[in-house]
Amino acid sequence: MNVNVSELKFDEKGLIPAIVQDAYTYEVLTLAYMNKESVQKTIDTGETWFFSRSRQKLWHKGETSGHTQQVVNIKTDCDSDSLVVLVQPSGPACHLGNTSCFDTSLHKEEASAILPYTILHKLEEVIAEREENRPEGAYTTYLFEKGVDKILKKVGEEAAEVIIAAKNRDKDELQWEAADLLYHLLVLLCEQKVELADVLGVLAKRHEEKSK
Repeated sequence: MNVNVSELKFDEKGLIPAIVQDAYTYEVLTLAYMNKESVQKTIDTGETWFFSRSRQKLWHKGETSGHTQQVVNIKTDCDSDSLVVLVQPSGPACHLGNTSCFDTSLHKEEASAILPYTILHKLEEVIAEREENRPEGAYTTYLFEKGVDKILKKVGEEAAEVIIAAKNRDKDELQWEAADLLYHLLVLLCEQKVELADVLGVLAKRHEEKSK
C-alpha cells in the first residue's frame, strides 16, 4: 500500500472520509472516517481501523462482531482528501447484518438492480448458507447431500453443454449453460472449502505477473 500519510489532507477535525469497498466485487460496503492514527494503524495491521465521531475514539472493525476487513489496497483521490479502502471482508459490513451499509435504494433502474459481478458474491453467500442449513427441497441442498461425486458430474455435464452451445453458435443457449456451469462450479468450490476470492486472487496475481 503506497500511502504517504503525511501527504493526506485531513479536515479541520483531523478526519478524512474513507469509502470501504469489496476488493473483488467492488461493492461499496460502508463510508467511515479515519484520523491520522487510524490510517496508520490500518496500514500497520492490515485491517481497517476508523475514528468514531459519536464516541470520539478509534475503533477496529470487527472488534465485537468478528467481522474484520483485511486490507488489500488503499487509494487516495486526486486531491488527497478522501480514501478508498479495498478490503476482503470476513462478514457483513453493516451493524444490521447486511453485506453493505448501502442496502436501501433511493432510485434504481431495473436492469442495474444487481451489479454484474456482485451477483457472483451474493450467489456464493446463498450457496454457503444452503450448505450450512440444508433447507429441505432446495436443489443446492440436494447436491450437497449427494456429495462431491454428484457435484463433479454436474460440473462435467454443464461444461459439455457449454461446448455444445458454443459449437452451435447459439448465443442465448450459451449464456444459459454458462450460468449453470458457474453455479455448479461455485457449489464445488464451497464443498471443497475454497472461496471465490481465492480463485480471483490467482487470476489477479497472474495478471500482475504478466503486466510486469
